Amino acid sequence: HGIPVSIISDRDPRFASNFWMSLQNAFGTRLDMSTAYHTETNGQSERTIQTLEDMLRACEIDFKKGRVNHLPLVEFSYNNSYHATIKAAPFEALYGRKCLSPICWTEFGEAQILGPEFIQETIEKIVQIKQRMQAACDRQKSYAD
Repeated sequence: HGIPVSIISDRDPRFASNFWMSLQNAFGTRLDMSTAYHTETNGQSERTIQTLEDMLRACEIDFKKGRVNHLPLVEFSYNNSYHATIKAAPFEALYGRKCLSPICWTEFGEAQILGPEFIQETIEKIVQIKQRMQAACDRQKSYAD
């Protein structure tokens, strides 16, 4: 949330344009360029992108309807899944508490709000997405080891 202190770019010429330079100056941010062929610079973002792509691909295969329809569900699942690097879910790390949403209200007996069938179907999808996410993390870990 908010304006970043700095943006790390892979030397894409668009980030060196007058537009970006004036935007950086206006916001008081800094543009840092990575060195060529230095994969460690953007490795974390690459891993995150790969995980999200895997999650979207799984949704597309398992639930049909195309990727765009599943973006909110994937975002919700990703942001509320435990991440070993931060030892919490991103939502919890950012706000200091677990996320309470209509999907999670079933834990508190509030299934009547959206209808039990919708909630159960969404919970099943979230569980499946989280399982796929864990499989993607395990696969990425095996590449690093």
